[in-house]
Amino acid sequence: MSNLDAAAPDCPEPPPGVELVLIPRTHDIGGFEVRRALPAQQRQMVGPFIFFDQMGPGEFLTGKGVDVRPHPHIGLSTVTYLFEGEILHRDSLGTEQAIAPGDVNWMTSGRGISHSERTAAQRRAGPHRLSGIQSWVALPKAHEETAPAFVHHPSATLPVLEDGGVRLRLIAGTGWGAQAPVQTLSELFYADAVLAPGAGLPMPDGQEERGAFVMDGEVEVAGVRFEAGRMLVFRAGDRVSLKAGPKGARLLLLGGAAMDGPRYLFWNFVASSRERIEEAKAAWARDRMGLVVPGDEQEWIPLPERKVVRAAEGTPTS
Repeated sequence: MSNLDAAAPDCPEPPPGVELVLIPRTHDIGGFEVRRALPAQQRQMVGPFIFFDQMGPGEFLTGKGVDVRPHPHIGLSTVTYLFEGEILHRDSLGTEQAIAPGDVNWMTSGRGISHSERTAAQRRAGPHRLSGIQSWVALPKAHEETAPAFVHHPSATLPVLEDGGVRLRLIAGTGWGAQAPVQTLSELFYADAVLAPGAGLPMPDGQEERGAFVMDGEVEVAGVRFEAGRMLVFRAGDRVSLKAGPKGARLLLLGGAAMDGPRYLFWNFVASSRERIEEAKAAWARDRMGLVVPGDEQEWIPLPERKVVRAAEGTPTS
């Protein structure tokens, strides 16, 4: 569901204890809202996470649904994680996989992959809801041209930790003494945490860059409260603990080691060089990079016209 036409999020002055507070901008895609927290004007990445979209929550009428036509990616992994609903993923590797709430779809584009995301016909038979997060993880330079791959991990295979009013599912990476089965190409953590009213949760200390997106409720950091729809970015090395407000909270926690240099972005392409972006643009415009999505061959998204954006160590410039 990526579309970098959406405006960059606002970045208000942060309170003590937090490096940045990002307020996502809302983008409407045919009656379905998407809120983008990353990339932002003042911060491109948190660890390797270079893109973070909240999809919905929204409801589709009978006969309606998500229809993201086949489109390409290079230099990144897409991570789809749902709270409600279902999306049918197809890609140029021949994968056809539905994702349900709590599952993880992890698609590594490497040197190039094409995929589509749609609502299956049976789901369109009546009204249905959709809510979730789609994020991108930029690949390290050594793995930018790796072979494309797709893996699906059902929710039952992911570690779940429960303690002191906190229920945390580790989506990917390592954190809080657990390790997820999702194989990654860089050091990171990514978790979904539900906190009871007043419950506290520490952020991992060993990670260089860390962030928390407040999905629902409110959280308190260093005596300051933050409402839903905020991405908090924390200072490196600081010990940080999050405390849920009186109605509890749901958080997406993410981060990892800083990336190995700046990245260029164009549409759905991420690369460490402008030349690689230009190669991908030309290849998609010429023959769709030779990538056909079985079962979804009739449609595709054409190459858009826009500028390549370069972001150096987390600060975008165009």
